[in-house]
Amino acid sequence: MSNCNYQQALYHAFVDAGLTGWLARLPDQLARGLDRQRFGDLPQWEKAVGKLPVLPAERRVRLDADTVAVDAGLSDADRRRSRSLLGLLAPWRKGPYRIDDIVIDTEWRSDWKWQRVAPHLSPLAGRRILDVGGGNGYHGWRMAGAGADLAVVVDPSPRFYWQFLAMRHFIGSAPPVHFVPVGLEDVPGGLEYFDTVFSMGVLYHRRSPIDHLLALRDTLRPGGELVLETLVVEGDEHTLLMPGDRYARMPNVWFLPSAAALTHWCRRCGFEEVRVVDEGPTSLEEQRATEWMTFQSLRDFLDPADPTRTVEGHPAPRRAVLVARRR
Repeated sequence: MSNCNYQQALYHAFVDAGLTGWLARLPDQLARGLDRQRFGDLPQWEKAVGKLPVLPAERRVRLDADTVAVDAGLSDADRRRSRSLLGLLAPWRKGPYRIDDIVIDTEWRSDWKWQRVAPHLSPLAGRRILDVGGGNGYHGWRMAGAGADLAVVVDPSPRFYWQFLAMRHFIGSAPPVHFVPVGLEDVPGGLEYFDTVFSMGVLYHRRSPIDHLLALRDTLRPGGELVLETLVVEGDEHTLLMPGDRYARMPNVWFLPSAAALTHWCRRCGFEEVRVVDEGPTSLEEQRATEWMTFQSLRDFLDPADPTRTVEGHPAPRRAVLVARRR
């Protein structure tokens, strides 16, 4: 599917969903999010997706397994061509994916996160879901596999947008998953529309985490469910780490609360039934360099003499998942 055709499908999906207030902003958001003057690699990514082979009419798609998979029955030549073109979209950070025998081994084992989160969610069947900072859409596809009526992925990365379109080319247009290349700040305020909102791996990048929580709340209908995953530190409800210029070599990390402090923040921001459903360190098996993501990864961000600390001397990455309900 071409970019133009996908955007038409996106508009129709928003009309059908009744998201007319957001629909009015979509043309400008798409123009800014896919601005070729801002993102010099955009033409290459678009060209790569446009060259993906025509697919057989019959193919088997699996969205309810750890690996989002498509058995398309491609010819040997088309498999080689597809692998080369998908490689042009690297680095691939969230997955895993498989198209026939092409296994996209991504930096993150996002399926492990899904395994930890999924047992604690309200059933996703029939729900309208917003996935904030959803990367290339891996979790959006899993939401569709769990029966969601609509999954809207927002992430400002144009590379992730084209990775999403590449996978949509193979998966097809039937699953109700859509991608808008914006951040949460561009989602219209006061929507009160979604049944479930996910924010996983975003909060620690926000200069104002409280404003982020309030914005997440305002996307939810009353009684809707928040799924929040972020970096934390060990401690009580008063514990908070604000790193220096970098944390694990990331320059844009602001606040790492304890899980207890994060629970307190959520309650102050209008959530109830706040539960910490998972907490633990990030392992070197879950985040690592691969053939599809050849840059530095977690191992390079830790003190080689003490892997419980980052190279800057901070506690090594530890993540918590909270589930809460909007009042």
